[in-house]
Amino acid sequence: MSHLAESIQNDMKEAMRSGDAFRRDTLRFLVSALKNAALEKRVALSEFSDEDAHAVIRRSVKQREDSAAQYLSGGRTELAEKENREREILAGYLPAAPDEQVMREAVQKAIGDTGAASVKDLGKVIGFVLKSLPNASGNDVRRIATELLS
Repeated sequence: MSHLAESIQNDMKEAMRSGDAFRRDTLRFLVSALKNAALEKRVALSEFSDEDAHAVIRRSVKQREDSAAQYLSGGRTELAEKENREREILAGYLPAAPDEQVMREAVQKAIGDTGAASVKDLGKVIGFVLKSLPNASGNDVRRIATELLS
């Protein structure tokens, strides 16, 4: 089993023992998502790599961010807070995002390598950067790329 998936399962068991129902439920959902992703790839969870697990966690974090934004726009702050708490727990399993300067350099390199000339080429640049910096926030990369291409 990937070190990360094993760590998440151990943390879920610890949350069960300590009586932290919110953390337990959040991690239980994540373990389920990891198992589903492993099934989709037709591999056992024991063969699931940390990189694959990070991709699942990033998707889950993004889903929580989107849900929280929708709840806030609908005036449901209590549900938005719940989504944000879940997001924080899940994000704790991701490697740290690169700092602003590293992302700027990657975006500038991507603009040069892809030949991007305007905001119309934003998708190419973002895709290029996210392949080289998988832990970067897509929103941050979009903001920097838009700024540099404008």
